[in-house]
Amino acid sequence: MTLLLKLCSSSLCEGDFIKDKMAMRNLLKNPNGDEDMEFWELTENGGSQWRVEDMPGDCGHDFSDEATSKYFATSFEPCLKRQVVDLLAEGYTPEELDTQPAVTVKDWYCSRTDCGCIYQLRVCLLDENQEVMQDFVQAGVSLDPDTDDCSWREISHTFSEYGPGLRFITFEHGGQDTKFWDGWFGVRVTGSSITIEL
Repeated sequence: MTLLLKLCSSSLCEGDFIKDKMAMRNLLKNPNGDEDMEFWELTENGGSQWRVEDMPGDCGHDFSDEATSKYFATSFEPCLKRQVVDLLAEGYTPEELDTQPAVTVKDWYCSRTDCGCIYQLRVCLLDENQEVMQDFVQAGVSLDPDTDDCSWREISHTFSEYGPGLRFITFEHGGQDTKFWDGWFGVRVTGSSITIEL
């Protein structure tokens, strides 16, 4: 019986490891508010403005992942925040991106137990000129604690067959409350992610 061993140079093995790490990593920075509002562009900052709070928060819900200890809270007027991910700057090559790898986006949102809210999400795949190739939109999702289970909900979408040329991804989410109460009674968001499967 002959035993065959697969040998590789250290640089090749290291390259494979780096590719595996890149494929699994979250391309969004500060997805849970651990660094306050760092890395997020506040495209709408109405009412009492965005704020980071500790789990589970006033009139809040426990989160399924104990490692997530914070979330972003919205107010009584629209609060939206955005990140633009430059995929070449993140280490992907044009050749890799032109194979149209699956791009998966996820987000978690909930309302308080004492006030309804509205949630929205828009994710866009962009070419080198930042023109939209494909997008995913969840607009005006309402949660009412009197009629709905308002605990943490995950939303997920996978992009595929979007054509060659992907270079940027924009991720924008947020919302507001439905009773226009002063403070932070609007939708809560955390655990946002973008991953690419190569």
